[in-house]
This record gives sequence, C-alpha cells and structure tokens, in this order.
Amino acid sequence: NIENIIKTIGINAKKAAQIKIDNKTKNKVLEKFLLLIEKNKNKIFFANNKDIKFAMKKNIPENLINRLRLDKVKIEDIQQSIYNIKKLEDPTNKVIEKWKRPNGLLIKKISTPIGVIGVIYESRPNVTSDVSSLCFKSGNVVILRGGSEASNSNLVITNLFRKSLKLNKVNQNFVQIINNKNRKSVDYMLSNMQNFIDVIIPRGGKNLVRKVQNLSKVPIIGHLEGICHTYIDKDADLKMAINVVHNAKLRNTSICGATETILIHKKIIKKFCNPVLKKLSENNCEIIADLNIRKHFNGLSKKSNKKTWSTEHLSSKVSVKTVNNIDDAINHINKFGTMHTDSIISNNKKSAEYFIKNIKSSIAMHNTSTQFADGGEFGFGGEVGISTNTLPPRGPVGLKQLTSFKYAVLGNGQIRK
Repeated sequence: NIENIIKTIGINAKKAAQIKIDNKTKNKVLEKFLLLIEKNKNKIFFANNKDIKFAMKKNIPENLINRLRLDKVKIEDIQQSIYNIKKLEDPTNKVIEKWKRPNGLLIKKISTPIGVIGVIYESRPNVTSDVSSLCFKSGNVVILRGGSEASNSNLVITNLFRKSLKLNKVNQNFVQIINNKNRKSVDYMLSNMQNFIDVIIPRGGKNLVRKVQNLSKVPIIGHLEGICHTYIDKDADLKMAINVVHNAKLRNTSICGATETILIHKKIIKKFCNPVLKKLSENNCEIIADLNIRKHFNGLSKKSNKKTWSTEHLSSKVSVKTVNNIDDAINHINKFGTMHTDSIISNNKKSAEYFIKNIKSSIAMHNTSTQFADGGEFGFGGEVGISTNTLPPRGPVGLKQLTSFKYAVLGNGQIRK
C-alpha cells in the first residue's frame, strides 16, 4: 500500500532529522559519494539508457529527453557540483547576530536546519544528486520524488548517496526516495504528510508547480513561471544591449531565467530596434512585437496581442514592447512579471538604482543577462530551485537558504518585572 510506504518514509525522516551531524562527517559523506559516482559511471549510464528508451516509447517531447539524458559531461557537472558543495562552509549553528539588553540578557540568533524537506521534480537526474548534497550539507533530511521518466537513474544515484551514508556510519534515511510511478504517491505526499515534512520544493514545469500549490498542506518554496524582462533604457550602450539581450534570450531558452520580454525606451527605438532584434532574428528567434516596434524593425515579426505580455515562451520566441519611460517599464514588469528575474541595461547609475529599488522581482539586475539567475552562478554551490515567494527565502535557494534560525537568550537569573 502506497500510503503505508510513504508514511514509513516520513517516520524514518523525522527520526533522522533529530540527529546532528558535524561538518567533518558531512564532508566525508560527500567525498565518498563523489568516489562512488566515479566508480559506478557505467551503472548510471545503463540505468539512464533504460529511462531514455522508456521515455521514447511514451513519446515524451525531445526537450524533456534532453534534460533526462546523462552523458560524460553531465556526470562531470554532477561531480563538480558535489565538490563545490563540499567546499562550502557549513551554514548551520552559526551565530547570525548577537546583542546585549540593558538588563544584561545576551541574545543570539543562531542558524538551524529546516528539518525534513520534500522535493518533487521532473526529468533531470542531476537534481537527485544536487538536492541530496545541498540538503545533507545544510543538516536537513530529504524525501525525493522524481518523475517516472527518470526513475532508474534517480534510484541508482540515491542508492549511491545512501551507500556513502552507510559507509560513514550515518543514518541512511537522511536521503530517501519515493520511487513509485503512481501519481497518487505525489498527492499523498502533498496532502497527508504535514506531520512529517516541513517544507516542499517543486522543481519542474508549470503543471507540476500548480498541482503542488493547489494540493500542498505544507509550506512551499518555489515559483510557477519565469516571465523575465530585459529593459533597454534610454541611456543604454548599444553594443552591450545587443550582446546581453542575445545571451539573456538565446543562451538556453528552456530555463526559467531566460528573458521572455524585451522592453525598449521609446527615445532609442530608431537606433536600437534593428541591431538588437536583428541579432536575435538571425539566430532563428521569432519576434512578437507591438506596432511601434514593427514599424521600425526591418525584419520579420508577428503582431502582439493581449496575451503576449503574460506568455512564458521557453523557446526561441520573444515579446518586444515600447515603453514611454523607466516608470512605464517598472509598471509593466510589476504587472506582467512573475517576480523572478528582471534586468535593466543602462549607463545611468541613478536610473539603475531606481529600477532595482522599485521592481518587485526576487532578482533585480543591472547591465547583465537574466540567465545568471542560478544558485551555481551566485556561488551557492548549486540550488534546489528558485523562489519567487514574497516571504524568504527568495531567489536561488542554495545552502544558506535551506536553514532557519532560533534565538538563544542567555541570562544570569534575570526575572521580568
């Protein structure tokens, strides 16, 4: 019975969460995990091949199969990520702040693990390794539920982590996987595990995230969509705008940090419109634009409509709009954006500061590509996802963001009047 299996996983996770592991042991586990991946590469490839065959039989889209496929380079990336996480400082049991009260009480704010983290994700087997390493290093216990299309790859990687835990005499239930292809297991995890799971992190497409948001009785860290903007200000540098916009849109069109809408200040349309859009167009990017842009752009473009500005393309398509001024750009982003990542290209420092201060996004950028919205690029060693919640954590969720805190209040007999 699925429910009993998942409940047992929950009970085991809660028990493991009571154990405190020192940093030296954490690093030994990660080091062993690295070696085990190196030794078992063929085993991983064999399992991954089985998954790919299964995915092809099920007619899963090509872009998802690409995310699923593990090759030599992707295995090296997985190993690099584990190595980076191992090198980072242990984020738990740190005194974040301390102060003394007039009555002599000493108050300390100390970082702690969150507890048990449930991660529901699709396709990418590297998530199994990244998330397990990040959660373990930050003192958390993780319950993984990967997509059925990657079940063989996920199981092999999880078992290697568990083997490393066992060899280092650490409770194996710090990392567990629900390797059941039945969709009911996800429903049960979301709606009946509030006594065992402290937070749920969904990683995947819109449908998955929406399902998690609708069903979960546990707090969620995550985001639904990444409608990211790049605003080209009237004081932008043309060469920079061409290069940054090209990278922000086309480096990888399928990630949530890819720019989906370009906003251009009306004063520079004549000068900027053609060079910026031409480079995209030449690289097979479809331009969907308002009338003013279409009037000035020499290349092919489609007419925008009401739906254009709230569309996450996740492909070689981009929406382009004229804005009257910086406030117009900010209002557009705050209305149609998803509080993910938004960037301004401008040589005017005051405008950039104004933009950063006034957009609601969890990541605000100046003179750079929105594709840097990534925990690894932030130096976090990796990420379990990106959060656009209004409450923290926000932005890339890496090692430090997987901690909570408590207050230690130290006295010498004080009583309150």
